[in-house]
Amino acid sequence: MASRPPPTGRPSKAGVSLNRALSKLGLCSRTQAEVLIAAGRVRVGGKVVRDASLRVDLGRDRIVVDGEHVVAERKVYVMLNKPRGLVTTRDDPQQRDTVYACLEGLDLPFVSPVGRLDKASEGLLLMTNDTHFANRLMDPGSHLPKTYHVQIGAVPDEAMLDKLRAGVTVDGETLTANSIALLRSGGRTAWLEIVLDEGRNRHIRRLLAAHGIEVKRLIRIAIGRLPLGDLAKGAARHLTPEELALLAG
Repeated sequence: MASRPPPTGRPSKAGVSLNRALSKLGLCSRTQAEVLIAAGRVRVGGKVVRDASLRVDLGRDRIVVDGEHVVAERKVYVMLNKPRGLVTTRDDPQQRDTVYACLEGLDLPFVSPVGRLDKASEGLLLMTNDTHFANRLMDPGSHLPKTYHVQIGAVPDEAMLDKLRAGVTVDGETLTANSIALLRSGGRTAWLEIVLDEGRNRHIRRLLAAHGIEVKRLIRIAIGRLPLGDLAKGAARHLTPEELALLAG
């Protein structure tokens, strides 16, 4: 088999945009990459590039930032228990606290969330710099189930549960769940277990709101066969090989 040609200094018409390339290499987010590029701090093949949309081939093109050749970081996979009140982003225009506060103390390259939990939601969130891993988990075709425990401001009877299970159309979107079960109830509230295999924006909240049901707490307790377990709220750690295997198939 012929050997692979060495990296060159000539940008490729194929590949990915330069800002996306810096993100895929684990250096920074695409937004941060655009700032670096606009400032003239990025070179491709020895030439300063200020166009973030320039196509580059990660296997051939030499990318340098601030004089340092950028190479792919090691792949890391992190789980965290997101507290309520944090937003799932690195750069928030409103200066709100983000989930990256949970990563302090861990020796990590740049990582991105795998999917999202809204500000008011809690529980299991994965973060990684492995874009293939993230895309596989987020692919709607994978039908990867996600399990939530939801406290609501009502005590539903079986008829209401059946209505929730039937799904509803909101703003042209059909919102359904794989399963909805009553876990427990007391007073004027109840806890439901809801399993989804898709992740539309505020899916559960909109489904329940369509029936006049208030969500008091929403906690993701599992992704596929990977449970949140006893990870403390606000804590984060690397996934074990055994846990990664739970997400493999």
